[in-house]
Amino acid sequence: MMLVELKNANSQVYASVLAKQIDCTYSHVVKILQEMQKASLINFKKEGRLKLLELTKKGYDIAQNIESIKTNL
Repeated sequence: MMLVELKNANSQVYASVLAKQIDCTYSHVVKILQEMQKASLINFKKEGRLKLLELTKKGYDIAQNIESIKTNL
């Protein structure tokens, strides 16, 4: 569901914001995001001390598929 949240975000997303949106701890979210980065689903874009989250093309496609499945259930 993190991928779907990132896909539907109206503004720039940080790990801390994402953690609040999905009601999960920051440390857990960061661990999952690191695994997603290894799988080429997201990228971290550094802006000063902050890291923005960006979906890759692969991540966007998967998020779109998840969203489609969710609406069809």
